[in-house]
Parts: sequence; C-alpha cells; structure tokens
Amino acid sequence: RLTTPITLSTPRMLSELNRMLEKNLFRESSNEELFNPYSTRSEGLDRADAISIRRDNLRKYVTERRKKPEVLLLAEAPGPWGCRFSGVPITSEEQLLDPNFPISGRQSSLEENPHKEYSASIYWGILLPWHEHIFTWNTVPMHPHYQGKPLTIRTPRASEIKRFLPLVSEMVEILKPRAVVAVGRKAEKALGMIDVEATYVRHPSQGGATLFREGVLQILKELNLIT
Repeated sequence: RLTTPITLSTPRMLSELNRMLEKNLFRESSNEELFNPYSTRSEGLDRADAISIRRDNLRKYVTERRKKPEVLLLAEAPGPWGCRFSGVPITSEEQLLDPNFPISGRQSSLEENPHKEYSASIYWGILLPWHEHIFTWNTVPMHPHYQGKPLTIRTPRASEIKRFLPLVSEMVEILKPRAVVAVGRKAEKALGMIDVEATYVRHPSQGGATLFREGVLQILKELNLIT
C-alpha cells in the first residue's frame, strides 16, 4: 500500500477531483440501459452496501497516490465484470482484493469469488510499473448495457457521451495533465468535442494489447517519465 508522503499541492488537487466526482456522478440516476454503480444497486447481483463500497473504492483510487498524475487516459465505458462492480476504471474486484495490488478496495458483488476482467488484467499487466503517472477514466462513467440484460455491454450512444462531456472537461481542468490519451475512437471523438488535444491508442483487448502498450509507453517516454 502507499505510504510515502506526497506534496501539499497534490492532495489538494486530488481532493478537488474527488469532490467533483461526488458532485457530478454520485447523484446521477440509472435507467433501463445505463447503470450507475455509484448510485444504484441491483438485487441479486450486488451486496446491500454495494453503492458505498464502490464509492469508497473510487475515492481510494483517486487519493491513494504519491504523485500527481501526468497523463489522463480516457477509455470508453465500464464493462460488466470490471468497473461495474469495482467502481474503478479498467479494474476488477479480484485486483482490488489482491494485497500486492497498489490500490485497496472491497468486493461489491454477491458472488462467492470476486469478479475478474480480461481487459483489466491486460491493462494493469502493461502499465502497473508506471500507474502513478496515469489517471484512468471512462468517457461514459456508467455501464451501458442492453435492456433487461444487466451484464451485457454495448457501445455508448452519442447522447450518452455528450451527457458526460462536462465531467471530462472539468477533470482535465483539475488534473491539468501533460498528455491526454484516448483509448479507442469514442474517447478520441469525445475529447475532440471539448477541444482537448489527445493521442489515440488502441484498446488493449481484442488483439490490441501490443499496440496499446507501444502507444502509451511512447507517450511516457516523450514526457521523460520513463527511460
């Protein structure tokens, strides 16, 4: 777990980011095709205190840092086995429960074993050594699924992307990252809509792991964050 002290400016910035997320996301309602893990629980899938667990997991992801993140990595949306239950972008419950994982957290699902996610395993397998340089977020921070099928995944609609553009814009303003990375075309389009310059990289799943790794590591090298 993180123990090294951080500078005064960094915790203030992270606290501001945390307050912004609480204000702009925790009260957002779910609907029949968009699930907010920070305001809603599903009977039969989630523990009774699942909402507070996921909120707390997200708070820890934001604040358990020794350094100010220099890179904002924007993905598309939570998947049904990762952020939907963990509350942390591109991260699974199984990872949060691993004592060797750099972020601490709890399980919100009712399953006997914590959920694990393929994309999350690839993502952290690549970027774990440099994770403190990166803050990861989703263009649409709520889980898009098909009506009546809560554990499916669908591509976010244009209206859903536009709904959360103010949140992404405010996040950029708070973090003031040295670089912004768009993981996938949806994220790239969203950032273009708010005039944020970004570098596109492939999503790490579906055969894109090598291109994802090469793209992100090249950005970190250009920023002199790794050699």
